[in-house]
Amino acid sequence: MSPDLDTIFAALADPTRRAILTMLLEDDMAVTDVAQPFDMSLAAISKHLTVLAEAGLIAQEKRGRVKWCKLEPDSLRAASVWMRGFGQFDPLDLDDFERFLASELSSPEAGGLTPRTPEDI
Repeated sequence: MSPDLDTIFAALADPTRRAILTMLLEDDMAVTDVAQPFDMSLAAISKHLTVLAEAGLIAQEKRGRVKWCKLEPDSLRAASVWMRGFGQFDPLDLDDFERFLASELSSPEAGGLTPRTPEDI
């Protein structure tokens, strides 16, 4: 059973966990290497890794005496599909909108209003 979106987004809500995922984009890493750049205990990093693993975002495996973490590349698919649903809206072209407003404000139908400039004040 794959983790639900709530679990995935909850895991992604923490900046430390997002930084860990970014690090794992490069390559698999030992837990101690993951912990190295952070100013927190190994136990705290392990808790972050557990949250990421429970969300299905990473996998952990023991190789000898070392525990390794690797990114699960397909783990964000459901979240990505959900977020893409919001991409259906065209981005607002502010320059085009400004030209539209200027033309509307200066048209006779608008009562001959013109945008005010600092010199008018």
